[in-house]
Amino acid sequence: MKTTEPTTLTNLALVAQLFERMDRSAGHVDPSQYRQVAGRLADMLRALPTDVSLDDVLAQLPATRELYENLHYAEAGLCRSPLEAAVDAEVRAHDLIERIRGEAWRAGTRGDAGTAA
Repeated sequence: MKTTEPTTLTNLALVAQLFERMDRSAGHVDPSQYRQVAGRLADMLRALPTDVSLDDVLAQLPATRELYENLHYAEAGLCRSPLEAAVDAEVRAHDLIERIRGEAWRAGTRGDAGTAA
């Protein structure tokens, strides 16, 4: 098994930590800077060989883990995301879509009633 140089993992961890801070920031994050950091991190993740020490980085940094999953979705799906969290997110998204559809339908119905002669 080919191992990753410690310097490479250190650099990846530093960029990943910056990405995490930007991803979780409650304040304004410049979109172009976010894309630049995410792109750099994605390039670094693509260049890494599959390696046990990468698991430690991904276990500590959830936004980086999601980015890694998305990069490797075709081969592995969402294998690093807990199934319960994925199902919960899908259910919440479905409920939100249905609620918005219902509100739009009700707003349309009220709007039509106001235009009748």
